[in-house]
Order: sequence, then C-alpha cells, then structure tokens
Amino acid sequence: MAVDLLLGLQWGDEGKGKIVDVLTRNYDIIARFQGGPNAGHTLEFDGIKHVLHTIPSGIFHENAANVVGNGVVIDPVIFRKELQNLEKFNIDISSRLLISRKAHLILPTHRLLDAASEAAKGKAKIGSTLKGIGPAYMDKTGRNGMRVGDLELDGWRDKYRALANKHEAMIQFYDVDLQYNLKELEAEFLLGVQALKKIPIIDSEEYLYQAQKKGKRILAEGAQGSMLDIDFGTYPYVTSSNTTAAGACTGLGIAPNMIREVYGIFKAYATRVGSGPFPTELFDDDGARIARIGNEFGATTGRPRRCGWLDLVALKYAVRINGVTQLMMMKADVLSGMPKIKVCTAYHYKGEVIEHLPFNIEAENVTPVYTEMPGWSQDLTELSEADALPGPLKNYIAFLEQELEVPVRIVSVGPDRTQTIQRQPAESQ
Repeated sequence: MAVDLLLGLQWGDEGKGKIVDVLTRNYDIIARFQGGPNAGHTLEFDGIKHVLHTIPSGIFHENAANVVGNGVVIDPVIFRKELQNLEKFNIDISSRLLISRKAHLILPTHRLLDAASEAAKGKAKIGSTLKGIGPAYMDKTGRNGMRVGDLELDGWRDKYRALANKHEAMIQFYDVDLQYNLKELEAEFLLGVQALKKIPIIDSEEYLYQAQKKGKRILAEGAQGSMLDIDFGTYPYVTSSNTTAAGACTGLGIAPNMIREVYGIFKAYATRVGSGPFPTELFDDDGARIARIGNEFGATTGRPRRCGWLDLVALKYAVRINGVTQLMMMKADVLSGMPKIKVCTAYHYKGEVIEHLPFNIEAENVTPVYTEMPGWSQDLTELSEADALPGPLKNYIAFLEQELEVPVRIVSVGPDRTQTIQRQPAESQ
C-alpha cells in the first residue's frame, strides 16, 4: 500500500490542517514528517477553532493513529500545553498518538539561543518565531542533539546538562542583553518531559513499514510551506527543515517509490509571515481587505501576515519540485466581492521576462507581470456543490489548472470542515 502526501505550496499558512482533518476519514494513519511548534495548523468544526502545533491534524478522529515522525523537533513545554488543551474533548490520546524515538527535542536553551541570535542580527533578522527550531536542527545536523529516545536512557539528564551548558556559552558569545531564569525554564521543561513520556514512543520507521505491509492507508502531513524549504525556499528566509515532498522520505523513513498521491495546498491569493522576499505583496486597500476578511494572523504567533496576489511563478516551481498530483485551493471565499483579481504569471528580471523562479527574488531583482481577471461577488460560504460556484471563479480555477497542468480537486469556501467543495476530474464533469 502506498503513502499519500499532503503539503503546502506557498510560504505556509495555506490551510493544511483543515484539509488533513477533512481527508482523515479516508486514512488509518496521519504522520507528521517535519518542522516544529512554529507550525500552527488551524481546524474549525462544531463552532470551535482548534490550533495544533506538534500533534498531527487527525487527532480528532477515532479511526486514525497519529504519528509524530523522526523529522519533527518537539518542544515538551508546548507539547504538554497541547495535550492540556485537548483534555476537554475527552480524547483518548494514548490510543491515538505515537511519537518517534528519533525525533529531536527542543531544549529551553534552544529557545534562548534563537532569541540571542535573532537579536544579534539587528535589521538583518530573518523573522524567526523564536521557538528554538533553528538551534535544535543545528544540533541535529551537528550531531549534538537530544532525541526522544534519549529520555528512555538513565543518563539523559547528564546529556541535557552538557548540552545546556554549551548553549549558555554560545549565548554569551552573542553579547546581547538577554534576561532569563534557566531554573524556571527547566522546571517547566521537566513537566513537559513527564507528559511526553506518557505517550507511546515507537520506532516510527518500523511502525510505518509494517503498517504499509498490512495495507494501512497512510497520509503524510507537512508543516510550513514549500517556499520555506531549507534547500529550495527563499533562503535564508526559510525554516530549518525540508518542507517539500523529499522531506517526507527522510522525516518518516518512507521509501520514495512508496509515495502515490501528492496533494498540494495553496491559497487563492498569497501570504507570508516574517521577513523575506514576496514579489506580489500588496500595500494598498486590496491587501488590507484580504488580510481583514481572511483573518490573516499567524496561528502560532498571532503576527499579521503579509498579503498579496497569487504568484504563479512560485506556485509552478513548488508544483514541479514536489511532483504534485492534485491541487486544493483554500480561501476562495476571501476574494468574493473583489471586482478584479490579479495573478502573477511572470517576472521582469534583469531586463527580460521570465516564467521560472530565479536564484534571488528580492524586490530589486524582480517585478511581477500580472494577468487581470474578473472577480465574483457571490458569497461562497453556503455553497456545497462545484456546479454552484460562480462563473468567474470557475474561470479562475480553469486558468490555474491550465497554467499548472494539475487538477484542482478541492475548493475551500470557509474555515469549517463542512465548507469544502470536492471537484470531480474534468473528464467526469
């Protein structure tokens, strides 16, 4: 049995959590393959909004096991708070959630290092969420990190102490005014570790291999977005892991030839949180309107998201490097009422017009080339059938399918799981 993969195609915040929640009924296992608690997956149903940071988005479904894979970095403090937030829903967490022994831990000093490093950069800061993600991945690749499996060993506190001491020496090197009480932070960390150890800890690659042999249906869930990939994103304004399809193989121990469908999630427009280039960013009333109606604030940090028109140059790039087989368009309802909609189809770059993503897309290097299309005025939030979508939106979708050469199979018309329209393949419409 093959594995299906779901990931974001922009700068994150595409709505992956909602789609995983919608699709979970079709799967036996939801497996998160990368990223840390800087990711915030928002799900909304029964009038309640849920924000998850580490726990996979299938946790609300009885039929699905949820695996936190080896490619994820876990902050026990944030993880404990997530568990506490789920208590009121009477979910049997221990029967639905599993954690890889090979997943790395975020220590309190990782967060302090993150803050010190960002402060030292001054105006050149990258817009880190200050969750300790980058320093944790640096220890991972530097072969110094602590993993969940270490917590099962007698000497894990000694390993922790040595690493924390090293981090404190590094903080001193940055020479910034960083006030903290490490004993208080460590007390909270130890409570998180106790909560973490109550969850079943597994050799996740073996678990997933055996699940595949038994014919279990597996959905691999990504965090952040493709344009934040450490290798293929807008470096250095990226996250510290591989957010693209390749990350599912290394983040779960799944062989490449086992991946079947690749679901690519994108918004009907574009957003970005933090620093970094954003060619189609809007600074006018249209951008403000999209931000207001779309409630564009970070699920994890609450930071306002920068908003702009859809960038097809970047989206084509993401579709190709991920091998996307199906597209899912989110927040189409946010654009309702706009008389005109623009789509970036090319860049002016060094005196020529190009349709591929160049090495550097800073504002001084690229200017977007737009195609303008008619908007739609109809409220989409009550619609449930693809045939009921307004004509201009159907034309917008058809234009994107032609440009991207991949079908749009889902159109989201609101935040609730019920506000999701399934589209049939073109040949059956």
